[in-house]
Amino acid sequence: MGRVLDGVAPHMEQAGERGFQIADLPEPSQDDIVAALKRERVDVLINFLPVGSQRASEFYMECALEAGVGVVNAIPVFIASDPAWEARFRQRGLPIVGDDIKAQVGATIIHRTLSNLFSTRGVTVDRTYQLNTGGNTDFMNMLDPARLADKKVSKTEAVQAALAQRLDDENIRIGPAEYVPWQKDNKIAFVRLEGSQWGGVAVNLELRLSVEDSPNSAACVMDAIRFCKLARDRGEGGTLIAESAYYCKHPPQQLVEDVALGLLDARAAPRLDAAE
Repeated sequence: MGRVLDGVAPHMEQAGERGFQIADLPEPSQDDIVAALKRERVDVLINFLPVGSQRASEFYMECALEAGVGVVNAIPVFIASDPAWEARFRQRGLPIVGDDIKAQVGATIIHRTLSNLFSTRGVTVDRTYQLNTGGNTDFMNMLDPARLADKKVSKTEAVQAALAQRLDDENIRIGPAEYVPWQKDNKIAFVRLEGSQWGGVAVNLELRLSVEDSPNSAACVMDAIRFCKLARDRGEGGTLIAESAYYCKHPPQQLVEDVALGLLDARAAPRLDAAE
């Protein structure tokens, strides 16, 4: 049992076959969790709490700082991209990758790629949307609009960063659209871009993506863990810029995927050379 705080939305307490029954379980103290992290010799803590878990995320960040472990922040609670939190990790010499993990091939990375394609081919993007539907507990949790603020910012900024010019708020809509229980873990994304080519000629693109949602970010999480461990072994602290840009939707510095990947290859090379 962990510390709940705001990690479970009120409407989620009866989700699942038996419900959470959180009131009947004793919650550990911060000292308990720090002791467990140290006892198990944890190198990297992964934050995969439900979207909107601001207080709970901050609680576990405090535990990580006290226990001396690195962090991969996989959810849209802004830690790695928050200067105050970043400074604390840097001062402790602890690395953090974040915020809000990308899927291996998901709606955001495809939307970024298409937006970048339009921009590099000289097409002005006038309007765009990305609407997602799903039936797992992640989508059920996001039925509460109060838990969605950072999620919408994270996904929107990831796409805005790939455009040649930022769109006004009324011309871009990105975020969860609907909870459809019978979809279960299948996530369906609808992406549309409306643009203007040379001479003002209109071009519109529509895409439908269907993926199994839960495992779709696993590859990115695994790589992020490896890079975080590598940085911890090297004594590097603070937000890992290239790793955060390549693997997360809301890094402190947005980079084009090719640029971020090149930086990652360069960072991994010294360790590979040493191993040889």
